Amino acid sequence: MRASAATRPPTARIGAVRLRALRGAITVEDNDAGAILGATEELVRELLERNGLGAEDLVSCLFTCTEDLDAAFPAEAARRLGLSAVPLLCAREMDVPGALPRVIRLLAHCYMDGRAQHVYLRGAESLRRDLQGAQ
Repeated sequence: MRASAATRPPTARIGAVRLRALRGAITVEDNDAGAILGATEELVRELLERNGLGAEDLVSCLFTCTEDLDAAFPAEAARRLGLSAVPLLCAREMDVPGALPRVIRLLAHCYMDGRAQHVYLRGAESLRRDLQGAQ
């Protein structure tokens, strides 16, 4: 029996693998280029490792930063990790009153089979308490 569009996971079948969207986030201690780049590297490495991915599996990555982080582009850290051939985009996260400060978020589109492992690190774990048991 096929799942309805409302209950089916948001994936598209492409040959033998599926196109997936992986989410992640990490908090940064300071608005400092080194801190932003280091945290971004940690987030990207963890996302790739948990999901058994390499650069060749990635379709694109979108990074957002809260407005209090502007000392560096997270995409720079991704390029340092060998993702130079992957389309990367940085954007500003919405400034919602009371939102968690100093957060880098990641939406990575990739080809993979198996269960998606979303990654929330440091203080960003509070953004997705529903995933804490799965991390």
